[in-house]
Amino acid sequence: MIDLILLAVAGVLYWAWKTRDPQAMRISDVLAVIAALVGIKMLDGHSPLGVLGLGAAGWWFWFRTGGKFGRGKSDRMTHQEARRLLDVPVDATPEEIRAAHRRLVARVHPDVGGSADLTRQVNAARDTLLRYRG
Repeated sequence: MIDLILLAVAGVLYWAWKTRDPQAMRISDVLAVIAALVGIKMLDGHSPLGVLGLGAAGWWFWFRTGGKFGRGKSDRMTHQEARRLLDVPVDATPEEIRAAHRRLVARVHPDVGGSADLTRQVNAARDTLLRYRG
């Protein structure tokens, strides 16, 4: 069991390092990884419980990705797309990125007649540019 916990911790640390976003990981994500690991371990002797653990972890992953299971990075916004949407230069500071986001979201937010989808795109552009800027 200790090896499963260490494997889960290694997975969490890898995810945190890969995304460079401290809020990308939630405690429920950690629990889903643990459920998957326990499910794999229990497939040997207790197959119904193992299938249940793997199913729960799979459902959570599908839920967190918004049903985009398996589409990968192709759905992510590139830095070039994000800069174009926010209309900021390549060397924009985090303050400039946040200011451009505030200006644009004030015009496209659903509360002022915009759309939720466009607001999500503007937020994603801000997050993409700030993720590696700090």
